Amino acid sequence: MAAPAPDEKDLLRILTCGSVDDGKSTLIGRLLYDTRLIPEDQLQALVQDSRKFGTTGDELDLALLVDGLEAEREQGITIDVAYRFFSTDRRVFIVADTPGHEQYTRNMATGASNCDLAVILIDARKGVLTQTRRHSYICSMMGIRHVVVAVNKIDLVDYSVERFQQIVESYVGFAASLGFGSITASRSERMRWYEGPTLLEHLESVEVHDALEGKPFRFPVQWVNRPGLDFRGFSGTVASGKVRPGDRVVVASSGQEARVARLVTYGGDLPEARAGDAVTITLEEEIDIARGDVLAHATARPEVVDQFAAQILWMSEEAMLPGRSYLMRIGTKYVPARVTRLKHRVDVNSLEHIAARTLELNEVGVCNVATATPVAFDAYAENRETGAFILIDRFTHATAGAGMISFGLRRATNVHRQSLLIDKAARERLNGHKAVILWFTGLSGSGKSTIANIVERELHARGAHTYLLDGDNVRHGLNRDLGFTDADRVENIRRVGEVAKLFVEAGAIVLCSFISPFRAERRMVRELVDAGEFIEVFIDTPLAECMRRDPKGLYARAQAGQIKNFTGIDSPYEPPEHAEIVIDTRDAAAEDSARGILKELRRRHIVA
Repeated sequence: MAAPAPDEKDLLRILTCGSVDDGKSTLIGRLLYDTRLIPEDQLQALVQDSRKFGTTGDELDLALLVDGLEAEREQGITIDVAYRFFSTDRRVFIVADTPGHEQYTRNMATGASNCDLAVILIDARKGVLTQTRRHSYICSMMGIRHVVVAVNKIDLVDYSVERFQQIVESYVGFAASLGFGSITASRSERMRWYEGPTLLEHLESVEVHDALEGKPFRFPVQWVNRPGLDFRGFSGTVASGKVRPGDRVVVASSGQEARVARLVTYGGDLPEARAGDAVTITLEEEIDIARGDVLAHATARPEVVDQFAAQILWMSEEAMLPGRSYLMRIGTKYVPARVTRLKHRVDVNSLEHIAARTLELNEVGVCNVATATPVAFDAYAENRETGAFILIDRFTHATAGAGMISFGLRRATNVHRQSLLIDKAARERLNGHKAVILWFTGLSGSGKSTIANIVERELHARGAHTYLLDGDNVRHGLNRDLGFTDADRVENIRRVGEVAKLFVEAGAIVLCSFISPFRAERRMVRELVDAGEFIEVFIDTPLAECMRRDPKGLYARAQAGQIKNFTGIDSPYEPPEHAEIVIDTRDAAAEDSARGILKELRRRHIVA
């Protein structure tokens, strides 16, 4: 009797991980030797019918190296994860082979995000290592609930049962709190004392129950498809669940409901779309839907909040700073987001919760996250497709962190924005000028405060409504609790930006004089107000000149080690790349610099 074709078998996605030289590639080679490769024509059939396995065609790509994070593919950045495909009489297997080096932890996390089971290699001579624990913790974070511990190179310890048991006890003791549903080891013919299953026997028989089709219907809208006046559809891939024509669906963010009219594909309409199906949904009613919205069944909706708790694996060499604005991708939605609080960092060796201000490369933390607009999600433990997100560095466009949402923070649900009878435009008319933030940035000693003072004096003399927020002054009150670490600097500017925004709403010209060393925070303030209401004034004075002036003696103290985290000495300054106004104070007097700024304000019709 002929063996079943690959498209008639179950699919098991496997991750191999562990420390460097523990034997991952050798193990995969043996699995390939003991099984059979899938012929190319049958693999192509799997790609075309990938919905059978609740997966996507991308995961069954014939290439050995495929991108890990879809968002990074769109940015032209590749994370390589090697995939191997083979089968037995019962199952088809996709194996994600990821590097063991610590600097490639992000690759391992990428592979884990789509796998059902992890095979963790342990060198019998070395035992459970830090990287073993790190990979195990990340597997748990990523929702993997089945682990096989493969104790490798046991021949180098004379097939010692005592050594084997030591490793198993050590690993099981560590992993007891990680929430794995099963932890299994494997047998060798030379270890008669072991009576468990072989690796392949276990892989063929293990049952994993995480079928996306059985979860509530979720459909992140990829784009709105409107080729003609008589057709308006919403295209994307069903993330989970099922949908049929006639079903009542809801836009998660707005609550608007409509009935599904058609499920359109290139090959014709479908009677039903399931997890993994790429379709265009048309609706009987006309409702407002945009890219990034999530459609769900009206009776089984996701949570929609703008604050939530999450576990975050940090993937960037630039530390995570609470308060800094990142770009979040969740499903098909991009939204500005920031970590409002790092509750604790997790020590991957002891699983101890450690107080921390930042997360460094490959560190894991539990955080509170706030988004600029509400997002729809399910807890990651309930649905890996809708509970995962990535944080993107807004300047390099590289993935900075991967997050798994734990629960929403329903804070102040009774607080709503109050509609005001007097708006910004009315206040501007009364004041006789436009509202704007004049943001002075530059090194200490560059002349920011001096020039800003003169500009405000001249504006005041012309009858303008102004206020000057100075870096030193706000630290006596509003920000007296902040120091000068990078994290505190970020929070300092975040608070000042929110205050400056209030002045703009009041129709005033607010002058802000702050070193503000990081581009990300200056950009964050810019995005708080409307286009044209943020004017960056870069006081471009070289460090050597600032040190020569040293009006407060701060550079001398910093060089003597008496002041830590001083910008220009042991803390970086990121100069603006596209400032609206650039002032070189080496040869220009402060009065002349101020006159140049006032001229630019008149040219922009801020003041008459």
